[in-house]
Amino acid sequence: MPDRHVDILRYLRSGAARRLREKGVPSLFRPSQLRDVGLTPDHIPALIRYGTVERVCRGLYHIVDEDPTQHHALAIVSARSPGSIVCLHSALHVHGIRSRAPALLWLAIPRHARAPRLPDFPVRIVRFSGTAWHFDVIRADFAGVPARITTPARTVVDCFRLGRVAGPDAGLEAFRDALKRRIVTIAELARVEGILGSRRLRVLLAAHAA
Repeated sequence: MPDRHVDILRYLRSGAARRLREKGVPSLFRPSQLRDVGLTPDHIPALIRYGTVERVCRGLYHIVDEDPTQHHALAIVSARSPGSIVCLHSALHVHGIRSRAPALLWLAIPRHARAPRLPDFPVRIVRFSGTAWHFDVIRADFAGVPARITTPARTVVDCFRLGRVAGPDAGLEAFRDALKRRIVTIAELARVEGILGSRRLRVLLAAHAA
């Protein structure tokens, strides 16, 4: 192997996964991250053969005996669909806002983009365009995988304006819970609604102001 100073057998005989974790390799990792522990991407076939890691998708691997993180599934679909946006009920869960929707993974992609093929996961695709594609969308990290997600306020507003997709009661439930938990404020919701309008939410905000 290219790095002859590395005794790969030391990693493969026993406790390889533990050693990877101790060196800071995340549960889901990319080949370049192995360099921090003295390995190279060329060692990956041996690590797979010895059952230490498994391939998740192109360029992404998982430490086999590592317990899945809370957002393990989101990390994988975000890696398989780079550039997508975690939204609606998945974003509610990430932000700690209650959602009674089924356990789907909600991703937004551009309006005319080809939908990603994710047959192993219960993914619901929605489409954003124009201002909706970038407004109040922030960077996130799921198990070491970079991703994008709507902010808490944007997520609540989306549940109103996309009620046909999210569910007729999703907006009101998210609104009440997010305010109760002090995750969002009326001012934040009004700011987002002013850009991404929702008549139903606008009426609700006016009633609160009164």
